[in-house]
Amino acid sequence: MAILITKWFGVFLVDDKSNRIMDKRLMPMDPVRTAEKLAEIQKGGILPEEKELAHGRQKLAVGDRRQSELGKPEMYDSSFIRPQDFGYDDAFMHEVMLNLGKLRTSEPIARDKNLVQAIRYLDDLIEVSNLLSERLHEWYGMHFPELADLAKDDRYALLIARHGDRQGIIDELALDLQSMGSDFDPDDIYAVQNLADSLYRTYEDRKSTEEYITDLVEQICPNMCALLGGPLSARLISLSGGLERLASLPSSTIQLLGAEKAMFRHLRSGKNPPKHGVIYQYPDLRKAPYWQRGNIARALAGKVLIAAKVDQYKGEFCGDRLCEELKARIADIKRRYPDPPKKKEKPAGKGKGPKGRGRGHRGGPKRN
Repeated sequence: MAILITKWFGVFLVDDKSNRIMDKRLMPMDPVRTAEKLAEIQKGGILPEEKELAHGRQKLAVGDRRQSELGKPEMYDSSFIRPQDFGYDDAFMHEVMLNLGKLRTSEPIARDKNLVQAIRYLDDLIEVSNLLSERLHEWYGMHFPELADLAKDDRYALLIARHGDRQGIIDELALDLQSMGSDFDPDDIYAVQNLADSLYRTYEDRKSTEEYITDLVEQICPNMCALLGGPLSARLISLSGGLERLASLPSSTIQLLGAEKAMFRHLRSGKNPPKHGVIYQYPDLRKAPYWQRGNIARALAGKVLIAAKVDQYKGEFCGDRLCEELKARIADIKRRYPDPPKKKEKPAGKGKGPKGRGRGHRGGPKRN
């Protein structure tokens, strides 16, 4: 049987029994053109040279799953086909690989990759803002502790950054109170104002990043947005590493995205496995009784997988239909499981001997 083998320097038709090269199509001796063909291979395409050698052959095996449409993939040791035997040296291979790297790094990036980075940047901003807010409250609380009850989050930081001294804040808020805080020197006020300004700008960055993520996720995955909403859709795409990978995952994996630590703890210690990951943020799942959550999470993960596949492969919008089907499924789960399951009772006296003594006690008459 003939087998089709593709190397970086050419495509070969080989007799798999005798290892005889029956026909071949070598790569051009131009490193740029050869790099372009290798880039096409890496993206999963079929080269014209491969189609030409495979044309008209009924029984043909191939050495790569990428070539499945041309023949049946099979394992084959093609190490005897060496580039030196066909005039390709190491210097030429080096030039080809350099050009290949340049081609692949300059290719357009799918927008869902930007979404992944935006979500991770938002997580960083949230962590930084929480740390700065904690520090600002502890620091400025020595000067004006009452402000923590009068303003929150970005409003709290803005008032401090704008006025610094508590009297200016009291005047702006039209308050009539006597603060219990201690006085700060001008240098201390200036330092805490810088911290408040940094925190306020971080809050502003958070808002703009959240708006960017919402707009982007609505463009990339409208079906997932219709089913889950923008923030949760973006979070799932980020956890999976991209929309393409999310669409390739089984629904059971989607169900547990974000619960990796709990799953590893289950595998390590034998504790109960998690029923859901980040999809717990879905309102109907979060509000459901605990005994219904596993079934609802499975149903939700299945619909998310369908929506992700439709969004990835640019199918027709079906988000409204998926929402209706999910609502009907959740209603059915609530109807079928209205009450919590009964706990299994342990058999009385399990592992006990007569009169409640341990398993090692031997019953019977007492010997004299």
